[in-house]
Amino acid sequence: MKKILLVGVILGLSSLTLAQDAKQGSKEEIKAADRVQAAATVLDEVMAAPDKAIPEEILKSAECVAVVPSLLKGGFVVGGAYGRGVASCRVEKGKDRVWSAPAFFTVGGGSFGFQIGGQAVDLVLLIMNKDGMKNLLSSQFKIGADASAAAGPVGRHAEGGTDWKMRAEVLTYSRTRGLFAGVTLKGDVIKQDKDTTRDFYGRMVPFKTSLTGLVDAPAASKPFLDSLEKASKQAADR
Repeated sequence: MKKILLVGVILGLSSLTLAQDAKQGSKEEIKAADRVQAAATVLDEVMAAPDKAIPEEILKSAECVAVVPSLLKGGFVVGGAYGRGVASCRVEKGKDRVWSAPAFFTVGGGSFGFQIGGQAVDLVLLIMNKDGMKNLLSSQFKIGADASAAAGPVGRHAEGGTDWKMRAEVLTYSRTRGLFAGVTLKGDVIKQDKDTTRDFYGRMVPFKTSLTGLVDAPAASKPFLDSLEKASKQAADR
């Protein structure tokens, strides 16, 4: 029994070391522009999936959209997750509402349970109201503590009986092995990715500056902002 526990502890520590290595590697290798393109691809593919997209009513109501391509999850006994994402919020521009310049963030957390192996999932978060947006603009918040979150419904239309519009500040979705569904996140911390922000803008740009329209979106933002505009326009036209 002691040997089994020892092996479990060793493997658990090894998984944490590998997670840290992956974390460091992604930080050095994945450029901001690549992340913008990857987020655009995830959003395009999710919204193109027949009857498995984010419901139109929900997308039309969202204040902000955040995408984490390839969130890394894994562990043995001790589990953890780490990912790097990009977000944009709706802002007023004259008579129109447009998508803001992107903000770069990390999301990470840990859990304890009987789990083995690892996987990479795409994560999509929708900030649904002003309270959720306020938490996002703070540049760091904890899902389930600072901001209430719920698994988002899936399909072309949201069911009338759901309470997503009344309660949830953040609706969360995940995609793995081609399957897209709502997912419950609790305890994961979202905070600004300062290194990538500096690389992308050439200086430090706080969430409150980029996500409220106080800075122009660089040309490299185009893939993600175009995907958001396309998805939101399709939802509005239906």
